[in-house]
Amino acid sequence: MNLTFSPEEQAFREEVRRFLADALPSDIRERVRLGRHLRADDHIRWQNILSEQGWLAANWPVEHGGPGWGPVQRHIFDEECAAAHAPTVVPFGVNMVAPVIMKFGSMEQQQHYLPRILNNQDWWCQGYSEPGAGSDLAGLSTRAVLDGDHYIVNGQKTWTTLGQHANMMFCLVRTDPHAKKQAGISFLLIDMQTPGITVRPIITLDGAHEVNEVFLDNVRVPVENRVGEEGQGWTCAKFLLTHERTGIAGLGHAKQALRHLKSLASRMQHRSKPLLSLPSFRQRVLKAELELMALEVTNLRVIAAARDGGVPGAESSLLKVRGSELRQEISELTRRALGPAALPFFPEFLHGDASLDDEYVQGAAASAQYFNRRKLSIYGGANEIQKSIVAKTILGM
Repeated sequence: MNLTFSPEEQAFREEVRRFLADALPSDIRERVRLGRHLRADDHIRWQNILSEQGWLAANWPVEHGGPGWGPVQRHIFDEECAAAHAPTVVPFGVNMVAPVIMKFGSMEQQQHYLPRILNNQDWWCQGYSEPGAGSDLAGLSTRAVLDGDHYIVNGQKTWTTLGQHANMMFCLVRTDPHAKKQAGISFLLIDMQTPGITVRPIITLDGAHEVNEVFLDNVRVPVENRVGEEGQGWTCAKFLLTHERTGIAGLGHAKQALRHLKSLASRMQHRSKPLLSLPSFRQRVLKAELELMALEVTNLRVIAAARDGGVPGAESSLLKVRGSELRQEISELTRRALGPAALPFFPEFLHGDASLDDEYVQGAAASAQYFNRRKLSIYGGANEIQKSIVAKTILGM
Protein backbone atom coordinates (compact mmCIF):
# COMPACT_ATOMS: atom_id res chain seq x y z
CA MET A 1 0.00 0.00 0.00
CA ASN A 2 1.54 3.30 -1.14
CA LEU A 3 0.65 6.21 1.17
CA THR A 4 2.78 8.83 -0.61
CA PHE A 5 1.48 11.31 -3.15
CA SER A 6 2.39 10.78 -6.80
CA PRO A 7 3.90 13.57 -8.99
CA GLU A 8 0.47 13.97 -10.63
CA GLU A 9 -1.17 14.40 -7.22
CA GLN A 10 1.46 16.94 -6.16
CA ALA A 11 0.82 18.85 -9.41
CA PHE A 12 -2.89 18.82 -8.59
CA ARG A 13 -2.11 20.29 -5.16
CA GLU A 14 -0.26 23.18 -6.83
CA GLU A 15 -3.20 23.74 -9.18
CA VAL A 16 -5.59 23.96 -6.22
CA ARG A 17 -3.28 26.40 -4.41
CA ARG A 18 -3.12 28.70 -7.44
CA PHE A 19 -6.88 28.63 -7.82
CA LEU A 20 -7.46 29.48 -4.15
CA ALA A 21 -4.92 32.31 -4.26
CA ASP A 22 -6.65 33.84 -7.30
CA ALA A 23 -10.33 33.06 -6.77
CA LEU A 24 -11.06 33.17 -3.02
CA PRO A 25 -12.44 36.66 -2.21
CA SER A 26 -10.20 38.44 0.27
CA ASP A 27 -13.08 39.60 2.50
CA ILE A 28 -14.35 36.02 2.89
CA ARG A 29 -10.83 34.71 3.49
CA GLU A 30 -10.32 37.31 6.24
CA ARG A 31 -13.59 36.51 7.99
CA VAL A 32 -12.69 32.81 8.06
CA ARG A 33 -9.15 33.57 9.25
CA LEU A 34 -10.45 35.68 12.13
CA GLY A 35 -13.12 33.14 13.07
CA ARG A 36 -15.98 35.52 12.31
CA HIS A 37 -19.45 34.23 11.49
CA LEU A 38 -20.14 33.95 7.77
CA ARG A 39 -23.34 35.28 6.25
CA ALA A 40 -25.50 33.13 3.98
CA ASP A 41 -24.45 35.21 0.95
CA ASP A 42 -20.76 34.57 1.80
CA HIS A 43 -21.37 30.83 1.45
CA ILE A 44 -23.37 31.26 -1.75
CA ARG A 45 -20.80 33.60 -3.31
CA TRP A 46 -17.94 31.17 -2.67
CA GLN A 47 -19.93 28.13 -3.76
CA ASN A 48 -20.89 29.90 -7.00
CA ILE A 49 -17.18 30.44 -7.68
CA LEU A 50 -16.49 26.76 -7.04
CA SER A 51 -19.42 25.78 -9.24
CA GLU A 52 -18.15 27.90 -12.14
CA GLN A 53 -14.77 26.21 -11.75
CA GLY A 54 -16.47 22.80 -11.76
CA TRP A 55 -15.15 22.03 -8.27
CA LEU A 56 -18.19 22.45 -6.03
CA ALA A 57 -19.27 18.81 -6.14
CA ALA A 58 -15.86 17.31 -5.36
CA ASN A 59 -17.26 13.83 -4.66
CA TRP A 60 -19.62 13.67 -7.66
CA PRO A 61 -18.93 11.56 -10.74
CA VAL A 62 -18.53 13.25 -14.12
CA GLU A 63 -21.89 12.01 -15.41
CA HIS A 64 -23.70 14.08 -12.78
CA GLY A 65 -21.59 17.21 -13.27
CA GLY A 66 -18.76 16.55 -10.83
CA PRO A 67 -15.03 16.75 -11.56
CA GLY A 68 -14.61 12.98 -11.32
CA TRP A 69 -11.90 13.26 -8.67
CA GLY A 70 -10.66 10.24 -6.80
CA PRO A 71 -10.47 10.12 -2.98
CA VAL A 72 -6.86 11.38 -2.95
CA GLN A 73 -7.73 14.48 -4.97
CA ARG A 74 -10.69 15.19 -2.70
CA HIS A 75 -8.40 14.87 0.34
CA ILE A 76 -5.88 17.29 -1.17
CA PHE A 77 -8.60 19.76 -2.12
CA ASP A 78 -10.10 19.77 1.41
CA GLU A 79 -6.66 20.18 2.97
CA GLU A 80 -5.69 23.11 0.75
CA CYS A 81 -9.04 24.85 1.23
CA ALA A 82 -8.57 24.72 5.01
CA ALA A 83 -5.01 26.03 4.73
CA ALA A 84 -6.19 28.94 2.54
CA HIS A 85 -9.01 29.89 4.99
CA ALA A 86 -11.73 29.05 2.48
CA PRO A 87 -15.24 28.47 3.86
CA THR A 88 -16.37 24.90 4.25
CA VAL A 89 -18.90 23.99 1.58
CA VAL A 90 -22.33 23.71 3.20
CA PRO A 91 -22.54 19.91 3.11
CA PHE A 92 -26.24 19.10 3.31
CA GLY A 93 -26.98 19.36 -0.40
CA VAL A 94 -23.80 18.59 -2.28
CA ASN A 95 -22.18 16.07 0.08
CA MET A 96 -25.10 14.45 1.88
CA VAL A 97 -28.45 14.32 0.11
CA ALA A 98 -26.97 14.33 -3.42
CA PRO A 99 -25.18 10.95 -3.00
CA VAL A 100 -28.44 9.50 -1.62
CA ILE A 101 -30.40 10.77 -4.63
CA MET A 102 -27.74 9.38 -6.98
CA LYS A 103 -27.85 5.93 -5.38
CA PHE A 104 -31.50 5.53 -4.38
CA GLY A 105 -33.41 8.28 -6.21
CA SER A 106 -35.46 7.98 -9.38
CA MET A 107 -34.23 9.32 -12.70
CA GLU A 108 -36.75 12.17 -12.41
CA GLN A 109 -35.42 13.10 -8.94
CA GLN A 110 -31.84 13.05 -10.19
CA GLN A 111 -32.66 15.21 -13.20
CA HIS A 112 -34.56 17.73 -11.08
CA TYR A 113 -32.55 18.06 -7.87
CA LEU A 114 -28.91 17.43 -8.82
CA PRO A 115 -28.57 20.40 -11.24
CA ARG A 116 -30.26 22.67 -8.69
CA ILE A 117 -27.74 21.58 -6.01
CA LEU A 118 -24.87 22.10 -8.44
CA ASN A 119 -26.09 25.61 -9.31
CA ASN A 120 -26.83 26.62 -5.69
CA GLN A 121 -30.54 27.02 -6.41
CA ASP A 122 -31.49 24.96 -3.36
CA TRP A 123 -30.18 25.23 0.19
CA TRP A 124 -30.77 21.93 1.99
CA CYS A 125 -31.04 21.11 5.68
CA GLN A 126 -31.19 17.77 7.52
CA GLY A 127 -34.32 16.53 9.29
CA TYR A 128 -32.91 13.64 11.33
CA SER A 129 -32.64 14.34 15.08
CA GLU A 130 -35.71 14.74 17.27
CA PRO A 131 -36.09 15.66 20.96
CA GLY A 132 -36.42 11.94 21.78
CA ALA A 133 -34.30 10.50 18.97
CA GLY A 134 -30.70 11.63 18.68
CA SER A 135 -28.11 8.89 19.08
CA ASP A 136 -30.98 6.39 18.87
CA LEU A 137 -32.11 7.80 15.54
CA ALA A 138 -34.26 4.76 14.77
CA GLY A 139 -36.48 5.83 17.67
CA LEU A 140 -37.80 8.83 15.72
CA SER A 141 -41.54 9.50 15.99
CA THR A 142 -42.31 12.05 13.23
CA ARG A 143 -45.21 10.41 11.36
CA ALA A 144 -46.05 10.42 7.67
CA VAL A 145 -49.51 9.06 6.83
CA LEU A 146 -50.40 8.31 3.22
CA ASP A 147 -53.34 10.34 1.90
CA GLY A 148 -53.82 9.71 -1.81
CA ASP A 149 -50.77 10.98 -3.66
CA HIS A 150 -49.42 12.86 -0.60
CA TYR A 151 -48.02 12.07 2.81
CA ILE A 152 -49.34 14.08 5.76
CA VAL A 153 -46.35 14.72 8.03
CA ASN A 154 -46.55 15.63 11.72
CA GLY A 155 -43.69 15.89 14.19
CA GLN A 156 -40.66 17.86 15.31
CA LYS A 157 -37.02 17.91 14.27
CA THR A 158 -34.24 19.55 16.26
CA TRP A 159 -30.63 20.70 15.88
CA THR A 160 -31.45 21.51 12.25
CA THR A 161 -28.25 23.23 11.16
CA LEU A 162 -28.73 26.40 9.06
CA GLY A 163 -32.40 25.52 8.62
CA GLN A 164 -33.21 29.25 8.73
CA HIS A 165 -31.64 29.59 5.27
CA ALA A 166 -32.92 26.35 3.77
CA ASN A 167 -35.66 25.99 1.18
CA MET A 168 -35.44 22.16 1.14
CA MET A 169 -35.09 19.50 3.83
CA PHE A 170 -34.34 15.78 3.57
CA CYS A 171 -36.27 14.17 6.36
CA LEU A 172 -36.65 10.79 8.04
CA VAL A 173 -40.25 9.96 8.91
CA ARG A 174 -42.08 6.93 10.29
CA THR A 175 -44.46 5.54 7.67
CA ASP A 176 -45.19 2.21 9.40
CA PRO A 177 -45.57 2.44 13.21
CA HIS A 178 -46.12 -1.33 13.48
CA ALA A 179 -42.90 -2.47 11.77
CA LYS A 180 -39.51 -2.89 13.46
CA LYS A 181 -38.05 0.53 14.25
CA GLN A 182 -35.62 0.60 11.34
CA ALA A 183 -38.04 -1.02 8.88
CA GLY A 184 -40.81 1.55 9.35
CA ILE A 185 -38.82 4.63 8.27
CA SER A 186 -38.95 6.44 4.93
CA PHE A 187 -36.83 9.23 3.39
CA LEU A 188 -38.71 12.33 2.17
CA LEU A 189 -37.64 15.51 0.39
CA ILE A 190 -39.68 18.40 1.82
CA ASP A 191 -40.11 21.94 0.47
CA MET A 192 -39.57 24.24 3.46
CA GLN A 193 -42.12 26.72 2.07
CA THR A 194 -44.93 24.17 2.46
CA PRO A 195 -47.71 25.36 4.81
CA GLY A 196 -47.43 23.90 8.29
CA ILE A 197 -43.63 24.22 8.69
CA THR A 198 -42.32 26.45 11.49
CA VAL A 199 -38.61 27.10 12.09
CA ARG A 200 -37.62 28.30 15.56
CA PRO A 201 -34.02 29.32 16.33
CA ILE A 202 -31.82 27.74 18.99
CA ILE A 203 -29.06 30.10 20.15
CA THR A 204 -25.98 28.08 21.06
CA LEU A 205 -23.38 28.74 23.77
CA ASP A 206 -21.20 30.70 21.35
CA GLY A 207 -24.05 33.17 20.75
CA ALA A 208 -24.70 31.96 17.20
CA HIS A 209 -27.95 31.14 15.45
CA GLU A 210 -26.65 28.00 13.78
CA VAL A 211 -29.26 25.39 14.69
CA ASN A 212 -33.04 25.31 14.86
CA GLU A 213 -36.15 23.41 15.84
CA VAL A 214 -38.46 22.57 12.95
CA PHE A 215 -42.14 21.83 13.60
CA LEU A 216 -44.23 20.00 10.99
CA ASP A 217 -47.99 20.31 11.40
CA ASN A 218 -50.09 18.49 8.76
CA VAL A 219 -47.45 19.15 6.11
CA ARG A 220 -48.44 17.73 2.71
CA VAL A 221 -45.53 16.09 0.87
CA PRO A 222 -46.02 14.54 -2.60
CA VAL A 223 -45.35 10.79 -2.73
CA GLU A 224 -43.01 11.50 -5.66
CA ASN A 225 -40.72 13.23 -3.12
CA ARG A 226 -39.99 9.93 -1.38
CA VAL A 227 -36.50 8.62 -2.15
CA GLY A 228 -36.46 4.85 -2.60
CA GLU A 229 -39.25 2.52 -1.56
CA GLU A 230 -41.43 3.11 1.47
CA GLY A 231 -39.62 1.68 4.48
CA GLN A 232 -36.17 2.02 2.84
CA GLY A 233 -35.34 5.23 4.69
CA TRP A 234 -33.01 3.57 7.20
CA THR A 235 -30.84 2.25 4.36
CA CYS A 236 -30.65 5.80 2.93
CA ALA A 237 -29.87 7.20 6.38
CA LYS A 238 -26.97 4.82 7.03
CA PHE A 239 -25.51 5.53 3.60
CA LEU A 240 -25.69 9.29 4.24
CA LEU A 241 -24.22 9.10 7.74
CA THR A 242 -21.11 7.31 6.45
CA HIS A 243 -20.39 10.36 4.28
CA GLU A 244 -21.15 12.76 7.14
CA ARG A 245 -18.97 11.04 9.77
CA THR A 246 -15.90 10.92 7.55
CA GLY A 247 -16.24 14.67 6.95
CA ILE A 248 -16.58 15.47 10.67
CA ALA A 249 -13.00 14.24 11.15
CA GLY A 250 -11.99 17.54 9.50
CA LEU A 251 -8.29 16.73 9.12
CA GLY A 252 -7.57 19.76 6.95
CA HIS A 253 -9.17 22.12 9.45
CA ALA A 254 -7.43 20.39 12.36
CA LYS A 255 -4.03 20.80 10.68
CA GLN A 256 -4.70 24.48 9.99
CA ALA A 257 -5.89 25.00 13.59
CA LEU A 258 -2.72 23.30 14.88
CA ARG A 259 -0.51 25.58 12.75
CA HIS A 260 -2.37 28.58 14.15
CA LEU A 261 -1.99 27.28 17.71
CA LYS A 262 1.78 26.77 17.36
CA SER A 263 2.23 30.23 15.85
CA LEU A 264 0.12 31.78 18.60
CA ALA A 265 1.93 29.92 21.39
CA SER A 266 5.29 31.03 19.95
CA ARG A 267 4.21 34.70 20.19
CA MET A 268 2.38 34.68 23.52
CA GLN A 269 4.61 35.28 26.54
CA HIS A 270 4.76 33.49 29.86
CA ARG A 271 7.20 35.08 32.30
CA SER A 272 9.06 36.72 29.41
CA LYS A 273 9.37 33.42 27.53
CA PRO A 274 7.27 32.05 24.65
CA LEU A 275 4.38 29.99 25.92
CA LEU A 276 5.45 27.12 23.67
CA SER A 277 8.66 26.82 25.70
CA LEU A 278 6.65 25.98 28.83
CA PRO A 279 7.10 22.17 29.21
CA SER A 280 3.57 21.42 30.41
CA PHE A 281 1.99 23.34 27.52
CA ARG A 282 4.47 22.15 24.89
CA GLN A 283 3.82 18.53 25.88
CA ARG A 284 0.08 18.89 25.20
CA VAL A 285 0.73 20.56 21.83
CA LEU A 286 3.19 17.87 20.79
CA LYS A 287 0.83 15.11 21.90
CA ALA A 288 -1.97 16.63 19.79
CA GLU A 289 0.39 16.93 16.82
CA LEU A 290 1.52 13.31 17.07
CA GLU A 291 -2.05 12.05 17.36
CA LEU A 292 -3.05 14.18 14.38
CA MET A 293 -0.20 12.68 12.34
CA ALA A 294 -1.36 9.18 13.30
CA LEU A 295 -4.95 10.02 12.36
CA GLU A 296 -3.80 11.41 9.02
CA VAL A 297 -1.99 8.14 8.24
CA THR A 298 -5.18 6.23 9.12
CA ASN A 299 -7.17 8.57 6.87
CA LEU A 300 -4.69 8.07 4.03
CA ARG A 301 -4.96 4.29 4.45
CA VAL A 302 -8.75 4.56 4.10
CA ILE A 303 -8.25 6.79 1.04
CA ALA A 304 -5.77 4.34 -0.47
CA ALA A 305 -8.23 1.49 0.06
CA ALA A 306 -11.01 3.53 -1.57
CA ARG A 307 -8.72 4.36 -4.49
CA ASP A 308 -8.15 0.62 -4.94
CA GLY A 309 -11.87 -0.12 -4.93
CA GLY A 310 -12.61 -0.51 -1.22
CA VAL A 311 -15.65 0.98 0.53
CA PRO A 312 -15.25 2.82 3.88
CA GLY A 313 -17.28 1.22 6.63
CA ALA A 314 -16.67 1.36 10.37
CA GLU A 315 -13.43 3.25 9.61
CA SER A 316 -15.57 6.37 9.15
CA SER A 317 -16.68 5.99 12.79
CA LEU A 318 -13.04 5.73 13.90
CA LEU A 319 -12.11 8.88 11.97
CA LYS A 320 -15.09 10.71 13.40
CA VAL A 321 -14.24 9.82 17.02
CA ARG A 322 -10.55 10.71 16.92
CA GLY A 323 -10.99 13.67 14.61
CA SER A 324 -13.63 15.29 16.78
CA GLU A 325 -11.62 14.69 19.98
CA LEU A 326 -8.50 16.26 18.45
CA ARG A 327 -10.37 19.32 17.18
CA GLN A 328 -11.77 19.80 20.68
CA GLU A 329 -8.31 19.50 22.21
CA ILE A 330 -6.80 22.03 19.79
CA SER A 331 -9.60 24.52 20.45
CA GLU A 332 -9.02 24.12 24.21
CA LEU A 333 -5.27 24.74 23.82
CA THR A 334 -5.89 27.78 21.62
CA ARG A 335 -8.18 29.27 24.25
CA ARG A 336 -5.53 28.64 26.91
CA ALA A 337 -2.81 30.18 24.74
CA LEU A 338 -4.74 33.44 24.46
CA GLY A 339 -5.11 33.59 28.24
CA PRO A 340 -7.16 36.51 29.59
CA ALA A 341 -7.98 37.69 26.05
CA ALA A 342 -10.18 34.61 25.62
CA LEU A 343 -12.09 35.03 28.88
CA PRO A 344 -14.66 37.63 27.80
CA PHE A 345 -16.89 36.76 24.89
CA PHE A 346 -18.24 39.58 22.73
CA PRO A 347 -20.48 38.20 19.94
CA GLU A 348 -20.35 41.51 18.06
CA PHE A 349 -16.65 40.90 17.35
CA LEU A 350 -17.63 37.93 15.20
CA HIS A 351 -20.03 39.83 12.92
CA GLY A 352 -19.59 42.46 10.26
CA ASP A 353 -16.43 44.02 8.89
CA ALA A 354 -15.51 46.49 11.64
CA SER A 355 -11.76 46.94 11.99
CA LEU A 356 -10.86 45.50 15.36
CA ASP A 357 -7.54 44.55 16.87
CA ASP A 358 -6.70 40.95 15.99
CA GLU A 359 -6.09 40.01 19.63
CA TYR A 360 -9.67 40.84 20.62
CA VAL A 361 -11.16 39.15 17.57
CA GLN A 362 -9.01 36.06 18.11
CA GLY A 363 -10.01 35.97 21.77
CA ALA A 364 -13.71 36.13 20.91
CA ALA A 365 -13.26 33.54 18.17
CA ALA A 366 -11.31 31.19 20.45
CA SER A 367 -14.02 31.35 23.12
CA ALA A 368 -16.78 30.83 20.55
CA GLN A 369 -14.99 27.95 18.84
CA TYR A 370 -14.23 26.27 22.15
CA PHE A 371 -17.94 26.21 23.01
CA ASN A 372 -18.99 25.31 19.46
CA ARG A 373 -16.53 22.40 19.23
CA ARG A 374 -18.18 20.72 22.23
CA LYS A 375 -20.85 19.46 19.84
CA LEU A 376 -18.39 17.58 17.60
CA SER A 377 -18.38 14.51 19.81
CA ILE A 378 -22.19 14.38 19.74
CA TYR A 379 -23.52 15.24 16.31
CA GLY A 380 -23.29 12.84 13.39
CA GLY A 381 -23.70 10.05 15.96
CA ALA A 382 -22.34 10.38 19.49
CA ASN A 383 -18.78 9.17 19.97
CA GLU A 384 -19.94 6.52 22.44
CA ILE A 385 -22.16 5.02 19.73
CA GLN A 386 -19.31 5.19 17.19
CA LYS A 387 -17.00 3.33 19.60
CA SER A 388 -19.61 0.58 19.86
CA ILE A 389 -19.72 0.35 16.05
CA VAL A 390 -15.91 0.05 15.92
CA ALA A 391 -15.91 -2.57 18.71
CA LYS A 392 -18.54 -4.74 16.99
CA THR A 393 -17.51 -4.33 13.36
CA ILE A 394 -13.69 -4.11 13.51
CA LEU A 395 -12.75 -5.72 16.82
CA GLY A 396 -15.51 -8.33 16.81
CA MET A 397 -16.49 -7.64 20.41
